[in-house]
Amino acid sequence: MPEDRPHEPGPPGRRRSGTEPVTARSPLQLRLVLSAAAVVVFGAGTACFAVWSAAAGTQDSPGPTALLVLAVVCGVLVLLAALDLVVLLRRIRRERRPATGPGPR
Repeated sequence: MPEDRPHEPGPPGRRRSGTEPVTARSPLQLRLVLSAAAVVVFGAGTACFAVWSAAAGTQDSPGPTALLVLAVVCGVLVLLAALDLVVLLRRIRRERRPATGPGPR
């Protein structure tokens, strides 16, 4: 049974859907830069809020509890951005590897 469409590049057995171009690529380099910037910014925020929380008195506004919560939120965002960096670096490394057949992952 002949196909009406010409052969489309991509993994065998997967059909494309949508209207994106055949050569569409994810902007991994931009995501890499943004994730690295997020690690730096939220890392600095974590440190600043933690130090400010330690130095704040109970009568200060914002109080030490609110500052500690902000430090924890920034710390979680650092972890998420660092995880994204790891995923991005693995994807970039996989894209640059020559496709010579099955090999170690």
